[in-house]
Amino acid sequence: MLSPTAAAASATAPRPLDGIKVVTLEHAIAAPFCTRQLADLGARVIKIERPGTGDFARAYDERVRGLASHFVWTNRSKESLTLDVKHPQARAVLRELLADADVLVQNLAPGAAARLGLSFEALHPLNPRLIVCDISGYGDDPKRPGPHRDRKAYDLLIQSESGFLSVTGDEDAPAKAGCSIADIAAGMYAYSGILSALLQRLRTGLGSRIDVSMLESMVEWMSYPLYYAFDGASPPPRAGAAHATIYPYGPFPAGDGRTVMLGLQNEREWLAFCREVLRDEALATDERFISNSRRTANREALRARIVESFSALSADEVMQRLDQAQIANARVNDMRDVWSHPQLQARARWREVDTPQGPIPALLPPGRNDAFSPRMDAVPGLGQHTDAILAELGRDAAQIRALHAEGAV
Repeated sequence: MLSPTAAAASATAPRPLDGIKVVTLEHAIAAPFCTRQLADLGARVIKIERPGTGDFARAYDERVRGLASHFVWTNRSKESLTLDVKHPQARAVLRELLADADVLVQNLAPGAAARLGLSFEALHPLNPRLIVCDISGYGDDPKRPGPHRDRKAYDLLIQSESGFLSVTGDEDAPAKAGCSIADIAAGMYAYSGILSALLQRLRTGLGSRIDVSMLESMVEWMSYPLYYAFDGASPPPRAGAAHATIYPYGPFPAGDGRTVMLGLQNEREWLAFCREVLRDEALATDERFISNSRRTANREALRARIVESFSALSADEVMQRLDQAQIANARVNDMRDVWSHPQLQARARWREVDTPQGPIPALLPPGRNDAFSPRMDAVPGLGQHTDAILAELGRDAAQIRALHAEGAV
């Protein structure tokens, strides 16, 4: 924990992206997740939303005091400006915003930004320092469009195209990830790409274009199973919550009906597991189980032996034995457990952020830096900052009313 003096200093210290202006035409998860992290580091993020409806993720559900769970997660610390980007006066407002912006992020349909005059090539003469980050499902490079460039790309579809579903689930059926993993992957690469582009601009003085593909982001994350299946070899089998190629590594039931997750990584741990957890040292030299490949090949027989041993113990007793043997283990937590996780509580990882419906808890960004405190400001209401931003751009009250009346904002 930081000392009180250090904590006070970090709370008032400048953030890495203070003074950086980000304009974003974003919806759903990938781009909003990217730009929220830029806001965490101090960037001013102006979120352009459709008048009346806004980012369609606002309507995904009503689980957080009437607000959508995805939206409150990915949109804190932003300003919401409603613009009908097809309206001439709204497009003029957008170009004014971009004239001195540092970053433009967009995840519109492929080609849509270019049709609106928002491509890197169109904007570079207006603002040579502008970094443009385009996020799409399959990549949006006019020189190498590929056969899938214009296909719709939702998270589950990219999980499927990237091969993720082929290795996730059990032998009876594939299973998707329980969170938007393809969107998160693309958002993370967009975020790191923008940070590197800002560093590059310090050297060159010029902005650049970043082309982030959800498919390529997920395929990068799939490199282990890809290499495991290299040169025509068989891919790792679907193994449910267990590891496909290391055993024992996965969930096991205890005698009280609860489940314990455990994982062995080497032969030293296998011997300790047999001797101190199962209390059957002879099992360690059983020919069926003397190496990881043999344990994996004979996993059903070994699983039966482990389940039999654990059936006489509670989950807490199993975990106590595993801890004593220095075998990695974990509880199988649900969402209620995670909200009250003792490690997150002990490390003071929760803060409160405001929303249009009142304050909600929010997790501090991972990767704490003692030199500054991350920005943890409110989740914006739709169009909440429209009039203030228009006034900042020099529109008077009558002009702002006229823009509203015409449906431009």
